[in-house]
Amino acid sequence: MDLQFNKNEDTNKLRLSEINQLYAKIKKGGGEKALQKQHEQGKLTARERIAYLLDNDDEAIEIAAFAGHEMYEEHGGCPSAGVVVKIGKISGKQCIVVANDATVKAGAWFPITGKKNLRAQEIAMENRLPIIYLVDSAGVYLPMQDEIFPDKEHFGRIFRNNAKMSAMGIIQISAIMGSCVAGGAYLPIMSDEAMIVDKTGSIFLAGSYLVKAAIGENIDNETLGGATTHCEISGVTDYKAKDDKDALDRIKNIMKSIGDFEKAGFDRTESFPPKENPEEIFGIIPASRSEQYDTYEIIKRLVDQSKFEEYKPDYGKTIICATARIDGWSVGIVANQRKMVKSGKGEMQFGGVIYSDSADKATRFIANCNQRKIPLVFLQDVTGFMVGSKSEHGGIIKDGAKMVNAVANSIVPKFTIITGNSFGAGNYAMCGKAYDPRLIVSWPWAELAVMGGSQAAKVLVQIQESTLKKQGKEITTEEHNALVEKITQNYTKQTKVEYSAARIWVDAIINPLDTRKWISTGIEAANNSPITDKFNLGIIQV
Repeated sequence: MDLQFNKNEDTNKLRLSEINQLYAKIKKGGGEKALQKQHEQGKLTARERIAYLLDNDDEAIEIAAFAGHEMYEEHGGCPSAGVVVKIGKISGKQCIVVANDATVKAGAWFPITGKKNLRAQEIAMENRLPIIYLVDSAGVYLPMQDEIFPDKEHFGRIFRNNAKMSAMGIIQISAIMGSCVAGGAYLPIMSDEAMIVDKTGSIFLAGSYLVKAAIGENIDNETLGGATTHCEISGVTDYKAKDDKDALDRIKNIMKSIGDFEKAGFDRTESFPPKENPEEIFGIIPASRSEQYDTYEIIKRLVDQSKFEEYKPDYGKTIICATARIDGWSVGIVANQRKMVKSGKGEMQFGGVIYSDSADKATRFIANCNQRKIPLVFLQDVTGFMVGSKSEHGGIIKDGAKMVNAVANSIVPKFTIITGNSFGAGNYAMCGKAYDPRLIVSWPWAELAVMGGSQAAKVLVQIQESTLKKQGKEITTEEHNALVEKITQNYTKQTKVEYSAARIWVDAIINPLDTRKWISTGIEAANNSPITDKFNLGIIQV
């Protein structure tokens, strides 16, 4: 019996359990009473609507479920950003579904709601996926209108994207299943087809109270903008549904009629499970982010039959580059090796650190995958690039720049899994959020920050103490220790994966056992969008 393996397994499974408990709470949206009120109004909840619409809700993946976590608490919170987003299949066709959660502030849009909706549209546009909007929203959350209304990546960008997607030929279908007011009224009407649920759905630029205040007209909301009005008088909506399920059934029927489109042509063969037990990931990954482990053992538990073909195995060993298959799909893997290695020159190199030779190797491998039209999978557990005079004199900056260049200009779809650390410029080189991965997800124990907690705390304490000394204040040992503890706690909170997921720096926190499913779903989505650009690295410093 391996005691360290068992300790790791216990710690990591406990962390997964914490994330699962938090997810279960988030799925309740505005709470039991709000969910009950939704049912009393004759409406399904956002999650019930999606579950009914999809062929198999269990096979779907949820985007940004943790968005808004512990944000806007002074406003009552915004679980899951007040909107549920899933990628799944409807009538056998892969789609992305966006459903307002009316149990959270009547589905009102907070700043993070806008960011999440834009992320959903980005996924649809990158992968040319049909997008389904299930609308039930009171519009912009007025107390925070200055943070959601006027800027480039705010509320108005949603409708700009509606227009752009229509021009791209991306299918958009909307069902108005509750409130749909003000600027938000444009979203469903800019879709290809729009339906409205009788008696519960309504759509107007201004509700009855605002109409009364603006022009003095007395009118009720149903007459102003209900299903009968828009299906029989204005012609704004295309179909009237008798209830939620009727509207969702109509969407299913529309999806049945849609023809297929040109594919990107990524290679896929028969799928095989890994020969090595994926459950062992929990015991292999150390309980502490600073400890070493062998990344080869992780790769073996993610790829089909645990087989992979490594590129330059004896060179640049702190990054592992290999081709393999995941659920039958051909992939190129770029992974940080987390154990200490010895270079061909006999020098010891730290695990999780990018050196010049490993950056060079990864750059060439990424170029090869682009040449061969192979999607890239980044397994990120990186502490950064190597520092010090030897590395600087050896040109680590230009070698790192080559890798960043290759990642940025890569035209094949990229998928990033943060398995442990994601620190500093290593995050960039290993395809962090800024480098447009089609999907980026974290394992429950991942940490994301500009540098590790202990290093950052020391730097921040030194800065603060220096500032106080300039003001003529002397720091006692007790004050120093208290300052260290306060700064460390605050910084550590910001590095936790829940903090990252709340702000949609990652698309999801996933069970490692679901990694293959996420990658496979992502490549299937990417296969809907043929590659039209040419791979060009641009200028490289040599």
